Amino acid sequence: MANSFASNITRKLARVILKAFESSRVLSKNVNTQLLKGKFNKSSGDTVDFKRPTDYVSVRTSNGDISSGDRSPILTGKASGVVQDYFTVSVDFDEADQAIKMDQQKQLVEMPMMKRIVTDLELDFASFMMKHSGLFSGTFGTPVSTWGHVAKAGATMKAAGIPEDSDWCYSINPYTQVDLADNQRSLGSGGASGKLISEAHRKAIITDNFAGMRVMTATTLDSFTTPAGADRVGALSSNPDVTYLTHKDTMIQSLPVSGFTAGLTVSAGEVVQITGRNRLNLNTRKPILDADGNQIVYTGVVTEDVTLTAGAGTLKVAGPAIYEASGAYNTVASAPVSGDVVTLLGDASTIYQPNLFWHKQAFSIGSVPMEKLYSTDSIVTTEDGLQLRVSYGVGFLENLQKIRIDFRPAYAVLNPFFAGQSWGET
Repeated sequence: MANSFASNITRKLARVILKAFESSRVLSKNVNTQLLKGKFNKSSGDTVDFKRPTDYVSVRTSNGDISSGDRSPILTGKASGVVQDYFTVSVDFDEADQAIKMDQQKQLVEMPMMKRIVTDLELDFASFMMKHSGLFSGTFGTPVSTWGHVAKAGATMKAAGIPEDSDWCYSINPYTQVDLADNQRSLGSGGASGKLISEAHRKAIITDNFAGMRVMTATTLDSFTTPAGADRVGALSSNPDVTYLTHKDTMIQSLPVSGFTAGLTVSAGEVVQITGRNRLNLNTRKPILDADGNQIVYTGVVTEDVTLTAGAGTLKVAGPAIYEASGAYNTVASAPVSGDVVTLLGDASTIYQPNLFWHKQAFSIGSVPMEKLYSTDSIVTTEDGLQLRVSYGVGFLENLQKIRIDFRPAYAVLNPFFAGQSWGET
């Protein structure tokens, strides 16, 4: 007699995978998430847009007469969410049936099927975050070894004018936690929850509130390797575009450079510094000063690999240096110009893994609804709007019965100035 299985098999599996998916997430639980239902159609293609907030300039007059002045322009930008590839795991159904009939759903789905989807998602999204984090804290390449180094990232966010209307987060390599352990008593027993150590279901969280941030460990932080070229100092070869109108949709700036080692391949994730151009607080539009009264130099992070032919080319950086007369959207105190010294921070031929800090609204993961297959499907959705599909069907060409789990996200950078790379101090 042919095999016969209960009609609710996908619902049984769906309940298990939802629990496994939720319990394994770390970085993806600390950003903006949403179900993008109705956002994608034949006309939208693989991109959906999120509106960016506008800003304005106030004027001061002695009599209130503003008739001779200019009005603040209304410039509406957008953040684009781009659909990513499917994350899929599948098994032959004979194997699944055996496990389910033995009441071993957790062994089958949670370990290792669901864990594999979550791990790959977290790795992929952590890489996306690193390449689009526009702020910078510490001395590049120096390990974070004290809570003071962590606090520096919180100070960077506050000094940059990042709003405190959502969670601020900070993620570290697990070995960094070892270095911080000796100083853990200095945190006291405080925090937003009144507890230093979180409950078991939040094992990744070290503290809910230190320097205004939720500090957690993550094994999925991305790294990059600097190229072998020795000359990592060049210059702007022409004036870059510094207008908000050009950058309001992508928040990625093109920096034309020259003077680097011929054939140098700059890796995504590397940090670029422009000497003499200093950051502004994004709220007050005033210079940012450190504890010694020095202005904070502008840095941007490279978003994609590029090879500099004859030492020249164009670097794409997240967190553009914007400078306009109106000042409404300025991010630097003066405009970068041709001849400005450009430095790729760090040493040649070295692997680096920065810690990350971010405002919850810096990035977004949108879950893209998937069409039904010609099979028995169950759809499950997390509380924060991420959707998975569990499908039970048949591979009739292979004479196999199959089960598969799918997840398809879209990633967006809502604001690169709401996130940064963090290092220690020398």
